[in-house]
Amino acid sequence: MNREMLMLVDAISREKNVERDVVFGAVESALAQATKKLHQGDVDIRVSVDRDSGDYETFRRWHVVPDEAGLQLPDQEILLFEAKEEMPDIEVGEYIEEAVDSVPIGRIGAMAAKQVILQKIRDAEREMLLNDFMSRGDKIFVGTVKRLDKGDIIVEAGRVEGRLRRSEMIAKENLRNGDRVRAMIMEVDLTLRGAPIILSRSAPEFMIELFRQEVPEIEQGLLEIKSCARDPGSRAKIAVLSHDKRVDPIGTCVGVRGTRVNAVTNELAGERVDIVLWSEDPAQFVIGALAPANVSSIVVDEEKHAMDVVVDEENLAIAIGRGGQNVRLASDLTGWKINIMDANESAQKQASETDASRKLFMEKLDVDEEIADILISEGFNSLEEVAYVPISEMLEIEAFDEDTINELRARAKDALLTMEIAKEEGVESQSAVSQDLRDLEGLSPELIPKLHEAGVNTRDDLADLAVDELTEITGQSADDAKALILKAREHWFAGQE
Repeated sequence: MNREMLMLVDAISREKNVERDVVFGAVESALAQATKKLHQGDVDIRVSVDRDSGDYETFRRWHVVPDEAGLQLPDQEILLFEAKEEMPDIEVGEYIEEAVDSVPIGRIGAMAAKQVILQKIRDAEREMLLNDFMSRGDKIFVGTVKRLDKGDIIVEAGRVEGRLRRSEMIAKENLRNGDRVRAMIMEVDLTLRGAPIILSRSAPEFMIELFRQEVPEIEQGLLEIKSCARDPGSRAKIAVLSHDKRVDPIGTCVGVRGTRVNAVTNELAGERVDIVLWSEDPAQFVIGALAPANVSSIVVDEEKHAMDVVVDEENLAIAIGRGGQNVRLASDLTGWKINIMDANESAQKQASETDASRKLFMEKLDVDEEIADILISEGFNSLEEVAYVPISEMLEIEAFDEDTINELRARAKDALLTMEIAKEEGVESQSAVSQDLRDLEGLSPELIPKLHEAGVNTRDDLADLAVDELTEITGQSADDAKALILKAREHWFAGQE
């Protein structure tokens, strides 16, 4: 039987054009599976076949795990201290093995053994084909539609198959059997049967790769595509940068009479492409990304990573785009949140922010309106800026002397400390107040610390208050206080007519 097994291994190896070791591995796996059926529990079996004689040995083995980890798989694991009793030099991660009776080949169902071996061979062939395909370094998969599989399209390229999921297709495309398809290779998932290469036609990377193939200057390193944003099948924007002053990045990507960009557009079902000049200056980048709209002014908020972009009435609709498409793509391309507004909206927002900053400075720094306006005009909008901006910058303010600046910085730091303490106390009061009161409709989080300080910690406590008592605690208007008290009393009358 051993000689017959060697002959079988050699025959399968030649027929399937795979290494003998791969076939031997399949035989060992088949023998191990047959042996496992003779033992109770989920044991771990290893079979070793001699490549020359065909003789084989069978072992049951246990994986050595740390003592503190405990046994997750009792039939397959052993704690380190127990393993050391048998093999003092053994380490975590190694195996303890015990020889067991081998299953005679004749006792393995011939069909079962053959199926296991052939399946292993198929898996090995599949892996070899995949490795060969992926070793070529192709980023775009080119093949023909073979079949549909639960809404996905299986694309065949030679003996290798790729899977184009419905979510990764271009919406208005209608692909049929036999159609030629190009798609981006996104990943390889060996757990997927049949078509392990995951494809996409809607990913931004696909458009970038298409331009790389159409524009030699990108491959040569003269041009670089910095980012891409797509509304697949409809519109896209790419940001390009030239590393050679002699090369016009936009004109080069467009090509003579639009040949290069049209080739990409035709491949993507007519998807229009806006080519934008990338800039290190975020504001300039956003202005370019919003084309063809003309921008009047722009305000950058670094903290929120957002920009307020002001356009005139004529450009408002263009900047936003149909269904917000233009501003959405520009935001995706640049990585900045973009707020489009007209001049009136911008003025109102700036006035509101100025009023809020003025009120903050006057209240927290205890200064008059004139001092607050000077700080605002110099670009200060928060207490943190007043407290921690380098003193050299503040000394450049002509309206303030050094003593005034030091006093303002000290007051700002004191105000920040006070606010932080109040915040911590607010968190403590939140936990002391009952859940039914915190969940009460109309009760804002700002009121909870005030109620807690006055000993109002439950819904019933609030319901027992008179209107004037609540207004004194919270500073609300009488109407707001009355409405809140009535809301707190609603559960008293629930179920009554």
